[in-house]
Amino acid sequence: MLFVLSSSEGRPGVLESEIDVAGLTYQVGADLPWLDQVEGDFPAPEAVLLDLASLDSGQARQAVDQCRKLKLPVLAVLPRERVDTYDPALNPDDFLLSPMHRGELTARLRQASHRVRGPAGAKVLKLGDLSIDLERYDVTIGGRRVSLTYKEFQLLVLLASNPGRVYTREALLSQVWGYDYLGGTRTVDVHIRRLRSKVEDPDHSFVETIWNVGYRFKAQSPSN
Repeated sequence: MLFVLSSSEGRPGVLESEIDVAGLTYQVGADLPWLDQVEGDFPAPEAVLLDLASLDSGQARQAVDQCRKLKLPVLAVLPRERVDTYDPALNPDDFLLSPMHRGELTARLRQASHRVRGPAGAKVLKLGDLSIDLERYDVTIGGRRVSLTYKEFQLLVLLASNPGRVYTREALLSQVWGYDYLGGTRTVDVHIRRLRSKVEDPDHSFVETIWNVGYRFKAQSPSN
């Protein structure tokens, strides 16, 4: 089930119609406190959709913060004619433009869930000395805990989940930031550089640069 955060509760709109077309169940609410009661009378949602057509920036930011704490995938939905007003600082797990292309909603929900929770059924990724706890957002190297920002963690999980696969900067920007046409690829380079400074040392090298293309996680990482 999805939870749709919208101040137009009780007035079905385009977003609700698109969820119906996708064959998904949902609950609409205008009050943020409901998100703190996922074990109450309602079944816990699989993800949260923010109806940016009806929410102000304060409501949207508060919702994203709550979803982070609850480890719920959060997607922002914005009317196509208002794309120029989108604020990337909101930083949801993904966002969609409405009206959506057929099948896009379910595909982006799966992608957002993968980013937040990792591959289905996986709790911990272990690659040599590197261990990534997908539930606790913990990263350790040889038992040493590494502190990462949320975006650095997302980048590491995406790359480490697919060792050997080359990701272009544009693909990383789209899959991690979710706004490939609103941000620049230099953002990716900066975050990769910071990630490497935290997880790599003379004995550990994980992320490989593919010149003029992008990055990949080494299929076999050296360890002590």
